[in-house]
Amino acid sequence: MALEHAILVSLLEKPGSGYELARRFERSIGYFWTATHQQIYRVLKRMENDGWIDVRDVAQQGRPDKKEYSVAGPGRDALAAWLHAPIEPESVRHDLAVKIRGAAFDDPAALIREVERHRQAHTDRLAHYLSGEVRDFTGPQARAAADPLGPPDPERELQHVVLRGGIAYERMMIAWLDDVLATLARFGAPGR
Repeated sequence: MALEHAILVSLLEKPGSGYELARRFERSIGYFWTATHQQIYRVLKRMENDGWIDVRDVAQQGRPDKKEYSVAGPGRDALAAWLHAPIEPESVRHDLAVKIRGAAFDDPAALIREVERHRQAHTDRLAHYLSGEVRDFTGPQARAAADPLGPPDPERELQHVVLRGGIAYERMMIAWLDDVLATLARFGAPGR
């Protein structure tokens, strides 16, 4: 996937400035596709030059005008073409898994702290996903926004299924890391 596609999806969900887009990447889409502010601004400029996005200046009180980006017709066409094109399943590149295998040739127990650090990161991310799910999909605010008598909202439902995939992934990683820790513990405490 090119960064352009992630930006198009985000702008179709809600037009915004480059800064707002970068913040969205940090809060949601960035868990699946990361980009720096500089990369986002560089790609926005290229997309503007290619006619994929429209830009309008928005006056701000007491601050310089900001540019607000939205998807133009050619951008929708490019996204549609990408959505309909097949992609190859992603292969996993996992540095920690290689370290774990390599630990057999050193001190396996010395890796415990590193695995615990990874487990904590996945636990924190899972907690973040779960709180987002409550806030956006099951909490009082989400129930008030949902119309149980209205037609299904594909944008909302597809956002939720992606979030559920992230939740399932984090749970799987935590279970695997627990297995790794139990295996490493059989070799003693670090430094022994």
